[in-house]
Amino acid sequence: AMAIFFRGLGPEETAALTLAMRDSGTVVNMRGVRGPKVDKHSTGGVGDKVSICLAPIVAACGVKVPMVSGRGLGHSGGTLDKLEAIPGFTVTQTVPQFVAQVRKLGCSLIGQTKDIAPADKRLYALRDVTATVESIPLITASILSKKLAEGIDALVLDVKVGNGAFMKTREDAEALARSIVRVGTLAKKRVSALLTSMDEPLGLTIGNALETREALEVLHGGGPEDLVEVTLLLGAEMLRLAKLAKGDGDARRQMKRAIDSGAALRTMKAIVTAQHGDPRVVDDPSRLREARHRVALPSPRAGYVRAMDAKALGLAAVAIGAGRMRTEDVIDPSVGFVLRKKVGDAVKKGEPLVDVHAASKTDAERIRARVFGAIEIGAKRVAPSPLLIKAIRAR
Repeated sequence: AMAIFFRGLGPEETAALTLAMRDSGTVVNMRGVRGPKVDKHSTGGVGDKVSICLAPIVAACGVKVPMVSGRGLGHSGGTLDKLEAIPGFTVTQTVPQFVAQVRKLGCSLIGQTKDIAPADKRLYALRDVTATVESIPLITASILSKKLAEGIDALVLDVKVGNGAFMKTREDAEALARSIVRVGTLAKKRVSALLTSMDEPLGLTIGNALETREALEVLHGGGPEDLVEVTLLLGAEMLRLAKLAKGDGDARRQMKRAIDSGAALRTMKAIVTAQHGDPRVVDDPSRLREARHRVALPSPRAGYVRAMDAKALGLAAVAIGAGRMRTEDVIDPSVGFVLRKKVGDAVKKGEPLVDVHAASKTDAERIRARVFGAIEIGAKRVAPSPLLIKAIRAR
């Protein structure tokens, strides 16, 4: 790991490492599943609940989505924790169960099993203690080895850029995206990457049940504009790589139809039922557990929201139990934040800025200063960052 960190690896070497890591464990055989098998991977951010609405929408359009997701750590949340906010939902399946569900329902949403790319776990432990986590060849091999083990034909990568992302600068994000697209292509898969903005949280919610509720609202035809747009951007790319859409317009029409007809919602209900969750939550997201205390934080002054520190807001949510700083930390699925304003919005003095959902009044109070510190209000309006920064596709 040290040698790679300092010396780097070429694309062919990275591909060889990736395939060796993939082959260190079970490689899921999806050959018996008819139809294009495509997954999406996000490098993580704050409020990123895209997988929960994206997977059923794309599956309803005919793509097979074998999705293996992760848990949250630090400021960025994890899809598994959000799904587990649905009462009874289980994210563990055997490989045969996983394959059978993808074949039958078009999608399964599970966590990494110990037999998928076990070399990755061992290598990551080494990288962690030797401060070699931030090496592009090693990140590429880590992400791709696990994804290729799912038996997919194609992969869309959502590389987040900005203060709430793992990659803070556009240059770093682009380098990682290019590396993954190149190595994925060498591994004979169709891979593309979208660089999307994480300069403020995605959507209006941070916290597990709150985010799951928001993602389900998208399936009902609602949801915040930015979340819907990122979902459609990634979905269009998945349909394109699946060769099921003629272009962006066609892909968007198919996805809109899946939402408007209720097909995406029915797919999600089938997934939740198959994975032992309470399907009533899909029809009525307000059934998800709510926090005991809700406190509206009023804006200290009038003006416009000029900036939001997504990472600081993510860490503030962790501090009240919405995430974990150590792997063994226990999450409270009901706590988190609802943002009443986003970048570019006007706000009056005393108008609610953020709703804090907390387990106790004490928690809500002690987080107040951190939340205010993460939101900049000024006299001049600034436009929010464009959501799509760049698309990187195989030549």
